Amino acid sequence: MEDSKVYFSDFRAKPGQSLLQKLEKLMKKAGMETIDFQNKFVAIKIHFGEPGNLAYLRPNYAKVVADLVKKLGGKPFLTDCNTLYVGRRKNAIDHIEAAYENGFTPFSTGCQIIIADGLKGTDDEPVPIYLDYVSEAKIGRAIMDADIIISLNHFKGHEATGFGGALKNLGMGCGSRAGKMEMHSSGKPHNIENKCVGCRKCEKICAHGAISFNNNGKAQIDYEKCVGCGRCIGICNFDAIKSPNDESNDILNKKIAEYTYAVVKDRPAFHISLITDVSPNCDCHAENDAPIVPNIGMLASFDPVALDKACADLVNKQIPFENSNLGEHLKKFDDKHDNIDMNHPETNWHSSIEHAIKIGLGTDKYDLIEIK
Repeated sequence: MEDSKVYFSDFRAKPGQSLLQKLEKLMKKAGMETIDFQNKFVAIKIHFGEPGNLAYLRPNYAKVVADLVKKLGGKPFLTDCNTLYVGRRKNAIDHIEAAYENGFTPFSTGCQIIIADGLKGTDDEPVPIYLDYVSEAKIGRAIMDADIIISLNHFKGHEATGFGGALKNLGMGCGSRAGKMEMHSSGKPHNIENKCVGCRKCEKICAHGAISFNNNGKAQIDYEKCVGCGRCIGICNFDAIKSPNDESNDILNKKIAEYTYAVVKDRPAFHISLITDVSPNCDCHAENDAPIVPNIGMLASFDPVALDKACADLVNKQIPFENSNLGEHLKKFDDKHDNIDMNHPETNWHSSIEHAIKIGLGTDKYDLIEIK
């Protein structure tokens, strides 16, 4: 496989030139205009940020992407799927309100928001891939209905995968609640009796008759019948059914790569990452710690693997901020130091890159082309 082209622009902006203009120039130089957008539905996959978090990408960047798509004849929409965990983005209504609260509205971004896996995270489409860990990826239906996918990524640290970039944004982010459970878990959901109110919605949605109710009116899961689809998690309004989250970090990373493969296969895809406000943890947190390294720049590529590798390499070249999670743990910096590994030593960020290469998603060999 030939080296992939990854285009880079720093965050320096002289008078008369804004960062938003630099982003548009970067996308054009990276070849986004070569995609046929005419009358195509375009899913711009982005993380809206959990309210309370301030490290997520500003809506202004999303508007630049949406405006270029519209200029090229496409019909863009911002999208994400509901979360598996308890928070402000676990159903479409709360999710959209959270996005609005963080500034992502049709007025600020120039396009609509569609939560891809529906009201309760149960509206997905099975995508057959038959790879090492995933046979059918469960992807939010609106994302699969789109003709073109664009990932707009905030590159940052992540407590389970090492970092969050294009693969994380697409793989985990495009999975429905059932898909997220498949990635996070090797097992099956469990019920929390003291939270169950006996509404029986989980019983009705279970296609395998695996849920019954005890004498106290509390849900019980028959693990002989349960297939681990996770739809009961999505339908429960009271967080009384949980994923075990027992998958190893390495396998989680590999499943994310396979879900990314499911999202991008057989249609045009383009990827943009901004290395700014590099928080130590995911934007799913309702808070964010201080950035661990300086702001670096904006990158774009048709190859999500090369893009993630380029971002990781650039972050690892930086001298960490002393007053940060990384700076507190760093005793000595040298050229061989791995900032991402030091930020979360229990993770192995290389596993996502290596597996993505194995399944043919992209390459870690790239030419970094700087755009002024």
